[in-house]
Amino acid sequence: MGIEKMERIVVVGSSLAGLRTIEALRRRGHEGEIVALSAESDWPYDRPPLSKQFLKGDWEIDKLSLRRQGFDDLGVEWRLGVSAHSLDLAGRRVALSTGDSVEYDGLVLATGASPRMIPGMADREGVHVLRSLEDARGLRAALDQGGRLVVIGAGFIGMEVAASARERGLEVVVIEAMEAPLLRGLGRRLGELVGQRHRDHGVDLRCGVGVQGLLGEGAVSGLSLSDGSTLEAQNVLVGIGVVPEVAWLEGSGLEVDNGILCDATGATSTEGVVAVGDCARWFSPRRGEAVRHEHWTSAVEQSEVAATRLLCGAAEAKPLDSVAYVWSDQFEMRLALVGEPAAGDTMHVSHGALNEDRFLALLGRQSRLVGAVSMKRPRPLNVARGLLEKGASLDEAIEAVG
Repeated sequence: MGIEKMERIVVVGSSLAGLRTIEALRRRGHEGEIVALSAESDWPYDRPPLSKQFLKGDWEIDKLSLRRQGFDDLGVEWRLGVSAHSLDLAGRRVALSTGDSVEYDGLVLATGASPRMIPGMADREGVHVLRSLEDARGLRAALDQGGRLVVIGAGFIGMEVAASARERGLEVVVIEAMEAPLLRGLGRRLGELVGQRHRDHGVDLRCGVGVQGLLGEGAVSGLSLSDGSTLEAQNVLVGIGVVPEVAWLEGSGLEVDNGILCDATGATSTEGVVAVGDCARWFSPRRGEAVRHEHWTSAVEQSEVAATRLLCGAAEAKPLDSVAYVWSDQFEMRLALVGEPAAGDTMHVSHGALNEDRFLALLGRQSRLVGAVSMKRPRPLNVARGLLEKGASLDEAIEAVG
């Protein structure tokens, strides 16, 4: 179906990926209807500041908007607070939570992901997750009351929230079952470096211990830990990762496996349907497998390609082989990561030293460059990202970066 035949495009999800795809559709010349469905009642907003500037109270909601100029110029029919219930591929129809449905000529799936929850902790007063603006409002209001915050999970979200809460003057404890924070993202040595910075700022970081359960009736009053100890807490944040929001597609006929399976242009197993963002697994020619990136940059990069694929077909859509790029602000640290490093990778430090505030660490596996981590070294990090795209060896990267 070409651009001249696509009269109505339905976008499910008004996340960053959904909004940027809408903008790309208009830039690509689509003049027909666009209907945007969003389970959230808020206009599209930027998520990274939720765990940082918004949680600390430095920013209010008006600074979170993804379009400072407003949304009217896009000519979109926005249906906020309306979620997709099921998908009829044969009938080209999306059933809605309101009981009605909407037909489409083209479909963009941008439903994002939902936080994982520990069994038995959902719906307990004082237990929080952080994914949406609504989550952030609730967590910020709870922190306004003071008391101890316990963070379960020392990934990026958990450590960012820990830093923000500590900067607000709260007592913060982080519980991590693995032997170091950020182990999957940074590896042990860099993870321990970040952990020590947190401890220097007064965060009580406890690694190698798990959570057995919650204490308190109704509202949480504490936690029992796997080492037999108990811990008092007025608020608990569960930050143990996310799962793609794809359960509503069960039985639809789309190929789904830890996300919606797509080719390298965002096309799904059904013509006229593309997927972008955290809910999508795009095929990576470089890696030879489908990869799901939960990153801001990847969502933006995918949106342009997917819009082209939907409107113009495979011939005009250039396959995307994105290299992951993530950044994280924690206290005075400005961390940035490219690639897919893992625990056990070989590390070469250049442009500074790990005990300094500025450095670049190159990470290799079986002689290949697989990632790079920087603190306040954006230029050499961008060079490393380009080398990752080319499939450079670790030795080539060391020579090129210096």
